[in-house]
Amino acid sequence: MSNIRVLNQKAENDADVEVSWGDQKKINEFSKLNAKIDDLEEQYAKLKQEKEYLDDVAMELELADEDEPIRHKIGDAFVHVPVSEALERVAKDGETLDLRLETLKSDIDSVQAKMSDLKKDLYAKFGNSINLEKD
Repeated sequence: MSNIRVLNQKAENDADVEVSWGDQKKINEFSKLNAKIDDLEEQYAKLKQEKEYLDDVAMELELADEDEPIRHKIGDAFVHVPVSEALERVAKDGETLDLRLETLKSDIDSVQAKMSDLKKDLYAKFGNSINLEKD
């Protein structure tokens, strides 16, 4: 069987859309944003996982014996600290992570908004001749 198909007049006209320099810049910008959003989503997932680990550590610390010092990691070293101090440090680290997660989420939303605008412009010009969807 042959893979030849007959295009109707509209499909044939859509295939002949010329790409201007401005259009190419928009396509390139969309590609850059697409790569950026992948990186941001990966960072967001890692930070979210780290936040879950911190929450688990906080739960374990609440069950720990108050009289015994525990080892808390500061940089590359482990230091013996009281449980109350470790809880404070974990809570502070959790707040820092929350701020970073909020910042990343707003960055993701901003990039998605820009991508949506570019997608709208490019689909308006090129129709079915261009595919901007992730597979």
